[in-house]
Amino acid sequence: MKSYKLKIKGKSYEVNVNDLIDNSVKVEVNGVTYDVEIEHSPKSTKTPTLLRTPVPQEPAQSKVIKKAYSGGFLVKAPLPGTVLKVLVKEGDKVNKGDKMIVMEAMKMENNITAERDGVIKSIKVSPGATVLQNDDLLEIG
Repeated sequence: MKSYKLKIKGKSYEVNVNDLIDNSVKVEVNGVTYDVEIEHSPKSTKTPTLLRTPVPQEPAQSKVIKKAYSGGFLVKAPLPGTVLKVLVKEGDKVNKGDKMIVMEAMKMENNITAERDGVIKSIKVSPGATVLQNDDLLEIG
């Protein structure tokens, strides 16, 4: 049962909505019960409003945490995918254009080749790993 206080033409009414069965409802107005037939149910056209709290701004002199970086050349994933094969190991010498990793992306195999000559310093992924675009794959020193 829901209770409402309504004001119609300056006169107050206490309304209790009792039983709703199909299109019929029992309504009690100021102690008198009425059977009311509902012709149609009004549609709610209100769109919810999303309220977002403002993002706090960092102070201009905030501390920046920097990762230690060994100075090598990072090879990054050109697109999201799965690493199928790692064809090199740490310490291997590679020349520009050598295949280093085979990835599957969009049901196609993609070869990741060396962009420069060097020695493999570290391998950041293993076969079966899922990577996103720009994830580190390996480092050439």
